Amino acid sequence: MEFGYTLLCEQTPPKQLVTDLVEAEDAGFDYSVISDHYFPWLEDQGHSAYAWSVLGALAQATGRIPLMTFVTCPIMRYHPAVVAQKAATMGVLSDGRFTLGLGAGENLNEHVVGRGWPSVDVRHEMFEEAVEIIRALLGGGYVNYRGRHFTVDSAKVYDLPDQPVRIGMAAFGPRAGRLAARHADLMISDQPIGEVVDLFHGEGGAGKPVYGQIPVAFGSDVEECKRRAHRIWRFSVPAWKVMAELPGPKNFEAAAKTVRPEDVAEAVPCGDDVDDYVRAVQKWADAGFTHIAFCQSGPDHQKDFRTWAEADLLPVLRERFG
Repeated sequence: MEFGYTLLCEQTPPKQLVTDLVEAEDAGFDYSVISDHYFPWLEDQGHSAYAWSVLGALAQATGRIPLMTFVTCPIMRYHPAVVAQKAATMGVLSDGRFTLGLGAGENLNEHVVGRGWPSVDVRHEMFEEAVEIIRALLGGGYVNYRGRHFTVDSAKVYDLPDQPVRIGMAAFGPRAGRLAARHADLMISDQPIGEVVDLFHGEGGAGKPVYGQIPVAFGSDVEECKRRAHRIWRFSVPAWKVMAELPGPKNFEAAAKTVRPEDVAEAVPCGDDVDDYVRAVQKWADAGFTHIAFCQSGPDHQKDFRTWAEADLLPVLRERFG
């Protein structure tokens, strides 16, 4: 198992995202992922930098650590032909360290272009077409495409990396798992759902990596960590069927109004007990995940987490799961 560092654009200013990853690379994290949002989930998260500008800076500021979107939606706010161009450029700038993580998106980020928010079945149709377009363009040559949802007219990406950019697809249920099995080089999920991993491996994804993410709230004061985790992550308790549909941060505030700190702490390791983090990772390992990224709560607590992870957490995890 490999262990990554998450750059959460919704909670951290853009320049700090760059310095955070430089130090995470020095601390020995195996890879990195970055969120790609137009809005934060909650108003008091307070940020939402354009991930692709940050990625360009990251490619130049770091030298070893792999980079990955976690995840980019290619069905509305971005046209898939443009996503392919962005991904190829990142592959070149990073000397092959970039992976394009894709997902079917959330209303929160995609409604801004004024096209409404399709049903989940339509979104999956759009997602499959988008990935077909991106894959074709990353393969080189001119691409023409006529689908139900997308048209591409004689497009070509000129600057391509030496090796094709890997494509990951987010999957939270059986249909998305099958899409990932057909089209992706790796699967992504923010829930340790072993059934979807098994489906992915059984229907074409055998031997391919599976990436997950664990939100954490590291610190020496457990109660403060629980409060901080609640402030950052309370939006996620209603789960994905709600998270994909709500249109704005204020809606997430309303949906999370009755969520308590102890509700969040059930899913977010809080404090500095390594065993709590090992138990959290074990759930993902048991579900078949090969890569886990940690997302530390709070922009002002990133350095403390990196220092602790380098000295205490990563050595234990590598001994247990390596």
